[in-house]
Amino acid sequence: MPLDQLTRTFAALADPTRRAILERLAEGEATVNELAEPFSISVQAVSKHLKVLERAELITRGRSAQLRPSRLQGTALKDAAGWLEQYRPFWHDSFDRLGERLQADEEDSGD
Repeated sequence: MPLDQLTRTFAALADPTRRAILERLAEGEATVNELAEPFSISVQAVSKHLKVLERAELITRGRSAQLRPSRLQGTALKDAAGWLEQYRPFWHDSFDRLGERLQADEEDSGD
């Protein structure tokens, strides 16, 4: 069964190393070696993470001489944010009810 784009996006974002790589790429393009610097994992492991991010269309990888700089690709993130946005009313309602409950509990304990 083929994975849809949203599933690939969230699967890629599930890993903290990949999220850190995306944070770094938000600052500008970088090579595999540059991306591997802050991690205690091999360049090959970072390269595997980049392949996952590329398949999820979260990054693109160019070719400049022998280097393959990676850069952030925003469309998949925008689509994921749009999907999450539909749940904003639920969050607001839930937080409002929680706030009301906490305020009522505080008032009851203050008597």
